[in-house]
Amino acid sequence: MAPHRRSRPPSPMGIRTPAIATAALTSVALLSQTANAAPSEEPRPSLEEVEKKVDDLYRQAEAAGEKYNAAKEKTTKQKKRVDTLLDDVARRTEKLNDAREELGTFAAAQYRTGAAAPDTASLLLADNPQDYFDQTQLMDRLTSRQKQSVDDYVTQQTATTEKRQEASESLETLTRTQSSLKTSKADVQRKLATARDLLSKLTTEEKARLAAIERQKQEEAQRKADELARQQAADAERRRQEAAQGTGTSTGSGTASGTSGSGSVASNAKADKALAFARAQIGKPYVWGASGPGSYDCSGLTQAAWKAAGVTLPRTTWDQVKTGTTVSVNSAQPGDLVFFYDDISHVGIYIGDGMMIHAPKPGAYVREESIYYMPIHSVVRPA
Repeated sequence: MAPHRRSRPPSPMGIRTPAIATAALTSVALLSQTANAAPSEEPRPSLEEVEKKVDDLYRQAEAAGEKYNAAKEKTTKQKKRVDTLLDDVARRTEKLNDAREELGTFAAAQYRTGAAAPDTASLLLADNPQDYFDQTQLMDRLTSRQKQSVDDYVTQQTATTEKRQEASESLETLTRTQSSLKTSKADVQRKLATARDLLSKLTTEEKARLAAIERQKQEEAQRKADELARQQAADAERRRQEAAQGTGTSTGSGTASGTSGSGSVASNAKADKALAFARAQIGKPYVWGASGPGSYDCSGLTQAAWKAAGVTLPRTTWDQVKTGTTVSVNSAQPGDLVFFYDDISHVGIYIGDGMMIHAPKPGAYVREESIYYMPIHSVVRPA
């Protein structure tokens, strides 16, 4: 009888069952595919997403630019204040030294005669001379001239101490505003760099499509501007007719297209000067933080335009919107300031017929454009 052979368990390196072999092959195939696959990348944004992101970045950069303008203006004012205070401290210190010198002369004389020398010397070293007076009888032993010298010394020391403290606090404020200025500048540069990076990744075809989207946006904005111009012209005609019916004759001084019922803006000399200045800047580049004469940001342009008309406006959009009288869009007159977005981060100067002159954004130039190119926040008449 042939000996019975007992089966041995398969060696780990031996033949596997079909199921295990199949699973192993599948794992090898998957690992191979993973090894050969390119590194995972974020999904490429659509052109519309890029366009929205770039617009948002430009707007955020402009808002950061306004923060920069505010910090710069504050820094300039604070530096002038610090310089004035330091000059004042220097003058007061000089007077204090003169008063101390004169008081020292009396102290030396008293030392030679042996009269009240310790008291006077202690006075010169005292942190608070007034407290020293309250605790001694020095004043009772001084002549009228000596008393006047002491009074001058105390006055000068107190005033100098106060001014030094004020100068120190102003220097701290200046340091904070300079830090804010630096932060705002870095924020603007970071957002603009991100926008440039997004645009640089577009293909030629995508750039052409993006330009087409921009043209459509401008055409739609122009359509709304034309509609506003027609409405304003109709309102002006209606007011002329009402005036003629009320008097029996035409006044002959009706308002022009793009004006309100408060009278023709052609007679507003200041607005005319502001508009003339703004038109002369057309074609100059937008540069954030700039207020002329070679380049402008949005609020820098409106500030410079009205300055040419003799009207001083604040530097930032957030302050300019508070200057003047708010009017409706339909009542906008040439020279009015038109503010945009909920955060009031952009401004243009109205020229009539639903159009404005403004410094649009980085990479663009001062130009005429429909006020409907961006969402309108409010309209303000500065003068």
